[in-house]
Amino acid sequence: MHDIAFYGSIAIFLVTYVFIIWEKVHRMIVAMTGGIIMLILGFVSQDIAIKDNIDFNTLGLLIGMMVLVTITRRTGVFEAIAIWAACITRGYSLGLLGLLSVITAVASAFLDNVTTVLLIVPVTLTLTEKLQVSPTPFLISEIMASNIGGAATLIGDPPNIMIGSATGLGFNKFIYYLAPVCMVIFVITIGLLAFLYRNDLDVDEDSRQKVLKLHFQDVIKDWQLLKKSLAVFGLTILGFILHAQLHLESATIALAGAMLLMLLSREEPEDILLHVEWPTLFFFVGLFVLVGGLKATGVIEELAKWALSITHGQVMATSLVVLWLSAIASAFIDNIPFVATMIPMLQDMGQISGMSLEPVWWSLALGACLGGNGTLIGASANVIVAGIAEKQGIALTFRQYFKVAFPLMILSIVICQIWFNLY
Repeated sequence: MHDIAFYGSIAIFLVTYVFIIWEKVHRMIVAMTGGIIMLILGFVSQDIAIKDNIDFNTLGLLIGMMVLVTITRRTGVFEAIAIWAACITRGYSLGLLGLLSVITAVASAFLDNVTTVLLIVPVTLTLTEKLQVSPTPFLISEIMASNIGGAATLIGDPPNIMIGSATGLGFNKFIYYLAPVCMVIFVITIGLLAFLYRNDLDVDEDSRQKVLKLHFQDVIKDWQLLKKSLAVFGLTILGFILHAQLHLESATIALAGAMLLMLLSREEPEDILLHVEWPTLFFFVGLFVLVGGLKATGVIEELAKWALSITHGQVMATSLVVLWLSAIASAFIDNIPFVATMIPMLQDMGQISGMSLEPVWWSLALGACLGGNGTLIGASANVIVAGIAEKQGIALTFRQYFKVAFPLMILSIVICQIWFNLY
C-alpha cells in the first residue's frame, strides 16, 4: 500500500499540469507554485531538491547561451542570416521552412538542441516579420526538428549524453543506430508540417520583393563585435565537443564563453541580464522540483518497475515498452529526471536476466528525445522557443502546439517501432 505522500505528489503534479495547459495563469507561476507546495508538504526536502533535482547544469547552460546570443544579436548577424536564407529560397516561405528546419536539425545533432534554438529562433522571427507571414509554423517545425536532430547523436540531447555515460556506448554507435531512423522521421515530419500549414505560408509579393532587394552585409551593425562574438562562439562550441576530454560540464563551458564575451565586448551587465529569459529559467526550476517530488515519493520508480515487470525479460518486448513509456512520459515529464530513473532500473534488470540491453538503450534514447516533441513542455528546447516567442509578443500556446505536435510525435514512435522490427 502506498502512503499519502505517494498519492499527494501525484495529485499536485496533475493539478499543476492542468493549470499549465489551461494557460490562464503564467506557466512559470504555476510550476513554481506546484514545486513550492511539494516542499511545504514535505514530499521532497529543500536540500534534496537543490542537490539532486534542480539541474543546475541545464540552468547554467541556458544562462550562458542566452548571454552569448544577446550580445551577438547586437551585431545584426541574425538579421543578416535571415536575409541570406530568404535570398537562397527566393523569399518563398515553404522553401524557407524546409531550409530552417534542416539547419536546426543538423545543428542540434552536433551542438545541442537548446543552443540551436537560441540561435535559430531570433533569425526566424526576424525573417517572418520581414515577409509578413505567421511565425507559428516555423516555430513548431523548428522545435520538432531540434528534438529529432538531437536524438540522432550522443551529444545532441541530454538523455543521450546520460545513456552514453552510463553504458559506454560511443559516438559512432549512436550515429549508426539512431541517425538513419531520425532522418526518416525528420523528412516525414517536416513534409507533413509543410502540407498542414501550406495555406498559412503565402507571402505577399511586395514583401517578397522587398526582402530580395536587401543585402545581408548591409545589416551588420558592428563588425568588430561580430568577429569577437564568432570567435567566442567557436571556442564555446569546441568546448562542447571536447567536454569529456576537458572534464568540464556544458554549463561551465557556456558560462565561461559568456563571461569571456562580456569581457571582450565591455557590455553593461545589467543591460545584458535584462534580456535573459528569467521566467523560462524559473519555470524549469519549478518543474524540476515537481518531478523531484514524484521521485522522492517513489512514483517514477513504481512506473519504471511496472513497465519492466510486464515484459518478462524479453528483449523486444522490453524495448517496445521502454520506447512507448519513455515517449509518453517524456511528453509530460522532463526527460532528464525520467531517464536518470530508468537507467539504474534497466541496468538492474539486465544483471538479473542476463539479456543484452543494447536495443533497450536505443529505445530509451529515441523515446525520451522524440517524446519531448509531444507537448510544449516536453523538452527544454520547446520551453525556450515558447519563451522567446512570448517575449516578442507571439503566443504559442500549449493547446495550439499539442494538437499538431502530439499526433506527429506518436507517428514518429510508430516509425521507430517499425524500424526496430526491421532490425
